[in-house]
Amino acid sequence: MKNTGLILLMIFVGFPALEIYATVTVADYIGWWTLLWLILSALAGWLLIKEESVAIFGRIMVAMQNGQTPFSALWDSGRTFLAGGLLIFPGVLSDVIALILLLLPNRSEQPAQGGYETGSFEKGRFEDDGIIEGEGRIVEVERIEVRKYDQ
Repeated sequence: MKNTGLILLMIFVGFPALEIYATVTVADYIGWWTLLWLILSALAGWLLIKEESVAIFGRIMVAMQNGQTPFSALWDSGRTFLAGGLLIFPGVLSDVIALILLLLPNRSEQPAQGGYETGSFEKGRFEDDGIIEGEGRIVEVERIEVRKYDQ
């Protein structure tokens, strides 16, 4: 357990130091564009978190409709929240890690195995035979005549 605390301390102290070094190195290479990059990445991170806070419920519903557990949707949304937070955190390395997180495929958006698309009867889905079943009722309506009277 003693080594775990030392490792966490090294990460919390080492990552920001490495982040500052990488940002200064990139700023020396491309100049003032680094400032614009940091501002735009913070804005993108904020928008990503704002959008994901609304989309998380839709992801859960889609995962459940596809026959998957909602935990896969929560995992994907958590990954997107983490990527947004890393984009807000100023630095080049955090932006690269955030982009890697965003480029990983989402499990909740992949179609379920079997189901309607393959024509199987698994998981409550049925084959589409082109017939819509239902009940109907014929209602007889009397024709009402409207007469116009001249005065």
